[in-house]
Amino acid sequence: MNNKVMNQLSYGLFVLTAKDGDKDNGCIINTTSQVTTSPNRIVVVVNKDNYTHDMILKTKEFNVSILDESATFDTFQQFGFQSGRDTDKLVEIAFARAENGIAYLTKECNGYISGKVIDTIDLGTHTMFIADVTGGEVLSDRASATYAYYHANIKPSAKPAEKKGYICTICGYIYEGDSLPADFICPICKHGVEDFKPL
Repeated sequence: MNNKVMNQLSYGLFVLTAKDGDKDNGCIINTTSQVTTSPNRIVVVVNKDNYTHDMILKTKEFNVSILDESATFDTFQQFGFQSGRDTDKLVEIAFARAENGIAYLTKECNGYISGKVIDTIDLGTHTMFIADVTGGEVLSDRASATYAYYHANIKPSAKPAEKKGYICTICGYIYEGDSLPADFICPICKHGVEDFKPL
């Protein structure tokens, strides 16, 4: 099987938020779908290692903020690259509270949906939460950010490795390496090391 075929599936990107007592938290997920319209139900799938997972398992409620194409990498860092167990993820994040009392993002999102869990399915490393939709609002008309859009436009691209070497100032030949041997002769123009300079 060519495992790359799984990358052909389309995904959105969302900030899933929950509240337990005075503690707010959220995490990035890419698996949220409407599964029925009558009754209006959605599913969210969350890794069991996420603190947000445990909060939803306990409180049975959550909000899904639908990230749009204006989302910045900072938002992904805030909600995806640290644990809410020891960090307040909503610090310096613009948010409001839905009728269920749970935070939702007010910037970089085109809408939010509130859910109340009616059932769960254990998927091993993840839990699927099946929920009745209890609220929601459209926040903008900007296009939703897909996983593909994130990789192409939001996630910083890896910087190419800096090449180390020397270039011949006569013909442009490049010698790759940390140091140029003292007796090196350019294979193109036959000049010595005195005509090379570092890249």
